[in-house]
Amino acid sequence: MTKRNKIIYWIATLWLALGMTVTGVVQLIKMKEEVDMMNHLGYPVYFLTILGIWKILGVIAVLIPKFTLLKEWAYAGFFFAMSGAVFSHLACGDASIALFGPTLLLVLTIVSWYFRPLERKLILVQS
Repeated sequence: MTKRNKIIYWIATLWLALGMTVTGVVQLIKMKEEVDMMNHLGYPVYFLTILGIWKILGVIAVLIPKFTLLKEWAYAGFFFAMSGAVFSHLACGDASIALFGPTLLLVLTIVSWYFRPLERKLILVQS
């Protein structure tokens, strides 16, 4: 892995971890704005707890060494959660500013996943 790719990976991964941690905590404590947004999007409020827990567990999985299969699941979860958020806002006709946060986290998820070091990748063994 080149030095440039390592830098790209760590910048994207740290920003992703920060974004997912902050939004996960905000969802866990059920800030009024988050509750209002969930109601607006048509989701039950208890969904905030599920998302918050999954995001924090996903951050831990992405940052700790080893456990490559778990990392793949965490990246997939981040991708599904953020793409779902983007499409939910689009379906509700929200202003484009509402798409910024989930789109940024979606891009950071893809960049972090793509540039992850070999030791953080799932290696398929062919027989």
